[in-house]
Amino acid sequence: MRSAQIKRDTAETKITLSLNIDGEGKTDIHTGIGFFDHMLTHIGKHSLSDLKVNAVGDIEIDCHHTVEDTGIVLGQAFKAALGNKEGINRYGHAIVPMDEALVLCAVDLSGRPYVDVDTPFTIDRLGDFDTEMVEEFFRAVAVHAGINLHIQVIRGKNNHHIIEGMCKAFAKAMLDAMSFNPRIKGVPSTKGMLEV
Repeated sequence: MRSAQIKRDTAETKITLSLNIDGEGKTDIHTGIGFFDHMLTHIGKHSLSDLKVNAVGDIEIDCHHTVEDTGIVLGQAFKAALGNKEGINRYGHAIVPMDEALVLCAVDLSGRPYVDVDTPFTIDRLGDFDTEMVEEFFRAVAVHAGINLHIQVIRGKNNHHIIEGMCKAFAKAMLDAMSFNPRIKGVPSTKGMLEV
């Protein structure tokens, strides 16, 4: 199984995360930030990754450190679980509807991080989650996993639906990219490797 366990312990956060990308989408998420737990659950469920997260952070200040550091650890876990990436599709994309919202996500597991995330939010917070942290979370994941990540909100009015659509589209795109293709021999790159 392609899996990883990562711990991060700083003065701001203490995070333990386990990831199995060949799982069934089982999740056990505890970050102290309800909306963020909900979104991480979607990422695990729809990427068919078993994901456990226990994060204790300085949320009495705000959610920034906990969300960003969880993204860092999740990115590290994706990178470790993917290993040398032999036989995977490498590329993945999804267009996901979530009620009135429609979101496109495309990923390349190239090892060369790039992030372009559309964040057309009209409110600053959803529960105890700052909407500006959506981009910070995805940037942390992409940089530490080595993902070229594009998320485009095609349409949407409800901020909850938009963010949920983003997380589901990311999950489905990652499922596609991480999946094995029996026709691919070795690493899917003319360079013979998928790293910087």
